[in-house]
Amino acid sequence: MILCIDVGNTHVALGLFRKEVLAFHWRVATHPERTSDEYGLLLLGLLSQSSVRTDEIAGVALASVVPPQTGAWVEASTRFLKRTPLVVDAGIRTGVKIRYDDPRQVGADRVVDAAAVSRLYGGPACIVDLGTARTFDAVSAEGDYLGGAIAPGLGVALEALCARAAKLPRVEVVRPPAVIGKNTVHSMQSGILFGYVGLVEGMVARFREELGPDMKVIGTGGFVELIAKETNVFTALAPMLTLEGLRIIHELNRT
Repeated sequence: MILCIDVGNTHVALGLFRKEVLAFHWRVATHPERTSDEYGLLLLGLLSQSSVRTDEIAGVALASVVPPQTGAWVEASTRFLKRTPLVVDAGIRTGVKIRYDDPRQVGADRVVDAAAVSRLYGGPACIVDLGTARTFDAVSAEGDYLGGAIAPGLGVALEALCARAAKLPRVEVVRPPAVIGKNTVHSMQSGILFGYVGLVEGMVARFREELGPDMKVIGTGGFVELIAKETNVFTALAPMLTLEGLRIIHELNRT
């Protein structure tokens, strides 16, 4: 079994694969102060809860966009699972050629997502990741990573709005009764939800102008299902895309 760990700014996604099948998956909050011991105990607890022995873990793949936490996860895996993780970084085979000006500037999660889309869906494609940041990534027909766009995520925008406007309350991100809000809460929910739907649709249209009419649109990230209910722009939804990409990259680097 292969354990895949995606360390994001807000959450850590973990997935355990039996060959190509995602047998178990978990999602925990990212805590910058947690130590390797805490992560190790967390790993043991999750595996025990799923009746998986540590000796069943044949390998670990890790992608992190939180550098201070990367080492803690590596140490936790090495000490508690007896497996040194494959960390997605420069020099790792991904199966994807990166056409960025400086390939080292591309986040590990974006490279992993491109590897997954290239293998599972093929290009040309636009990957819309609706996480802490809202990223749009372009994959060519040949499977190359071409670059993309980055915008503040839905949750980040809402937090900033509440922080900078004293009279605006914190609201739940759900669909309001109508686009035209009749109170402050519904107005905020409308602006955040439908405003970001418009952002996604607009950016996808612009990507299609450059990648061509055959471009696929693959949605992933924590808010993808919420946004997908309000638009038909997506070709496919892949909430576990990064975990799938980590499995694929681990497979590429086994030999």
